[in-house]
Amino acid sequence: MSARTPSAAYAALTTAAIVWGGSVVAQKVALGPFSPVEVSVFRGLGALLILFPLWLWREGVVAFSVRDVGVFTLLGVAVLANHLLVLIGLQFIGAGAAGIIIGASPTITAFLSSLIIHDLPFRRVWVGCAVSFVGVLFVSGLNGQVNAGENPLLGGGAILLSLVSWALYTIGSRRVMERFSSLTVNWTTLLISIFLQIPLLFMNQQVLASGVDVVPLSGWMALFYVIVFATALGQQAWLYGVEGVGPSRAGIFVNLIPVSALVLSFFILEESIGWGDVLGIGFILLGVWLVNRQSLRQA
Repeated sequence: MSARTPSAAYAALTTAAIVWGGSVVAQKVALGPFSPVEVSVFRGLGALLILFPLWLWREGVVAFSVRDVGVFTLLGVAVLANHLLVLIGLQFIGAGAAGIIIGASPTITAFLSSLIIHDLPFRRVWVGCAVSFVGVLFVSGLNGQVNAGENPLLGGGAILLSLVSWALYTIGSRRVMERFSSLTVNWTTLLISIFLQIPLLFMNQQVLASGVDVVPLSGWMALFYVIVFATALGQQAWLYGVEGVGPSRAGIFVNLIPVSALVLSFFILEESIGWGDVLGIGFILLGVWLVNRQSLRQA
């Protein structure tokens, strides 16, 4: 594999974080006409139409062993869980609040990374993780703003579980990318996640049942953004960055997601910004800072 320079990796991670902040709002809009499973499957299929031809052009055919298929399947399950849990959570919580909770992703990634691959001692990260979790509680459990959603606690819990899935995907992908390119990991895990979701389409559908005529232009635009920017571009940029600087350092760039998600939800969805959001973002960023500080000390 070719080496990734730190500057290129950081630029890719910044791009991924910014477009993912907009993705939170886009997915909220898409959930009007589409069901969660439809959004997840359509985003995967659309991204594959972009990524697979690009992969064939750049790399050609790559041989996979039986063990490789098993590893990619596990990563595909993590992708499936992340995509669906975010969409399910957005049905019960506002996009801005969801974006703030996603800001806790660095601490979750560092926490699980310390337990699984031992790149950081557990004693150095648990305090930061606990502080970030307090911030999540402010947003999902203690937040009384009008636009928080029907059930912020349920929605926030689903978003939190999606972050666990993404952390596992990030950690596992770093190991796999020692032998395969980020582009290979991206399209294969997306393909597997789509296959796993096809049976779910029979139980959770809206557009497939009522027809595409019910989808407004805003719904198609939101789905296009999720496909092109959040999935094809964002996920590829994220894997490129993780390959270059590792999962712990990459997780810090998720700090940009709450900012872009909160601003865009305010202007596009007209969601209010409450004191619970401000306190939550403060605790989450403090927790991330504590984890990052301990990471630097360890380095």
